[in-house]
Amino acid sequence: MSDQIILEAKNLRKTFGGLIAVDGVSIRVKKHTMHAIIGPNGAGKTTLFNLLSGVMPPSGGDVYFKGEKITDLAPYRRAHLGIGRSFQITNIFPNLTVLENIRLATQALGKDSFRFLKLADDFTEYIDKALLVVKQVRLNGREHMLARNLPHGEKRKLELGIMLASDPELLLFDEPTAGMSSEQVPELIDIISQVVKENHRTAVLVEHRMDMVMQISDTITVMSQGAVLTEGSPKSIAQNQQVQRAYLGDLYGELI
Repeated sequence: MSDQIILEAKNLRKTFGGLIAVDGVSIRVKKHTMHAIIGPNGAGKTTLFNLLSGVMPPSGGDVYFKGEKITDLAPYRRAHLGIGRSFQITNIFPNLTVLENIRLATQALGKDSFRFLKLADDFTEYIDKALLVVKQVRLNGREHMLARNLPHGEKRKLELGIMLASDPELLLFDEPTAGMSSEQVPELIDIISQVVKENHRTAVLVEHRMDMVMQISDTITVMSQGAVLTEGSPKSIAQNQQVQRAYLGDLYGELI
């Protein structure tokens, strides 16, 4: 594997009984880029994402992270390697504050991960880091608000903060704008782009908002019927007639 490739899938396959959800998919994700996976409902993109993140095992094929095979590693093992992921449904502790959510995520991969009886105020190192993450995801002033009281858009920011707390090299986003209003999306896009570019991280995202995908992606993989239809830059994808008809529709004219 090239030193420039951080994540690679080789001939991934996933079947559910007689249904082939992912059929021999191979993709390579370059370091320090934003790589999007798109396709209509039933294309297999979410199943592929779950194979890449370790949520489900493949029926065939392998996944590699920085050249090492991680096919059989559980998600928490992948987190320790430097892979973080988000979910379509917000995954937070609703009865803890914003700061506590992020501080616990920071602590989880540290040396105090099982020292739950120690006073939270004693974890100065983790609190300081959590405060930096709070600022990074633009939740300043919300540190002591219970997570359940946050508007949905800010819950999405908090989930991103929880992911960033472990300082992952690779970020896996599953529909990061799900449930958000059109007014809330641009700020989240800006935060994600800033995180990737300024901190030299890599991101893979499954996303249905084509305006967002075209705006922030370096590479786009288009899936159809469980397989890769095509892959390329946003411009090349927008100019692909088959993709335009099948996935972009009228939005195509607004992008070029």
